[in-house]
Amino acid sequence: MECSVDVFVGNTTVIDPEIYQLWVDGNSAHEAADVLQKRGILQQWGANMDLLMSDVLDHYRTFHMLEKTLHTPLKLTATGEWTFQIDGDTQQLLIEKYYELDDVVVREVLGKKLSSRHRKDLDEVSEKTAISLRSCRRQFDNVKRIHKLVEELPGHIVNNIQHNFLLSTELSRKYAAVVFIAVNRFETTKRKLQYLNFSDFYHCAHQMIEHWSSTSCHATSMRNQSETETEIETDLDVDRGFLHDLREVRILLDKEKELKHLVCSQLKGRLTDKIYSDMESSFKTHSRSLVLLAGNLNRSRELRSLFVDLVERCVEPLRQARWTSRDLRLFLDYYTPAGVQLFKSDSATALVWERYMKVISSCLVKIYHN
Repeated sequence: MECSVDVFVGNTTVIDPEIYQLWVDGNSAHEAADVLQKRGILQQWGANMDLLMSDVLDHYRTFHMLEKTLHTPLKLTATGEWTFQIDGDTQQLLIEKYYELDDVVVREVLGKKLSSRHRKDLDEVSEKTAISLRSCRRQFDNVKRIHKLVEELPGHIVNNIQHNFLLSTELSRKYAAVVFIAVNRFETTKRKLQYLNFSDFYHCAHQMIEHWSSTSCHATSMRNQSETETEIETDLDVDRGFLHDLREVRILLDKEKELKHLVCSQLKGRLTDKIYSDMESSFKTHSRSLVLLAGNLNRSRELRSLFVDLVERCVEPLRQARWTSRDLRLFLDYYTPAGVQLFKSDSATALVWERYMKVISSCLVKIYHN
């Protein structure tokens, strides 16, 4: 009885990017071979299906051996790594592709605990997003792995991810947004927020990291003006001093008439008559929503519900009034400096208000889908 054995011998590890992508996407070896056949690879190389299947299986064995190393990319690129002799460009391709994210999958796991219980629910995510279960699990595990490593590291999260996982800036920023939302436990799963996609949360997270975090230039500047900071900071932490100082902006509630006059005088003629009339008659409601939201953010529960509050207090009323994104942007462009002007005798609170509104304005415009 004869036995047929396929043997592949080599020194340098050969990676086929096309087969690797199929593996990363969660295809089985047989599924990958079928895809390649439909792409015409047999005709291209004059091969048969058995040879193609053998080649795919050999690649898959290599990928499975590589996977453990990909969990700690620094080991893959270490000078003394002789198990897999792979050139630098291919190493980067392996790492980047293994850690790539599908926005629709990330949106489904965003804001949820990265627990084994939620990992078991990934079959529902797979069905909803049409992304294979294997790929969903890979992405979930990668988010959990990165979250676990960087959440306690000081400094800038994007830099920490790039240094430890060797990812591109763009991909590192995606993971940074997911980790920031998870660490601060922002509510993202409520029904009112289902219309928001990952790019909306990505934008808002990075606005907060840049302007509200403990390592932002605003926080550093304010600390330099006051006491010396001894605690090691990370931009995963929202600046608690800033949130505490936001309580002072409530004084705008007592200056509502002056604030309304400043804003309305600037927007006259810039908005349609219908929108201007609504803005003028509803100014108190719109303004109080923004001011009270600021004054309550020092409470952890209020900070966690930031996105829900923005939608309920700001987005929904403006939608009902038929405001466009342009109308909202114009209003915020003049509302923010009007508040700064009213704080002219208190420069510190003026800076706090401007810092707050820079993020809120950007987030509102982003999530205001007409």
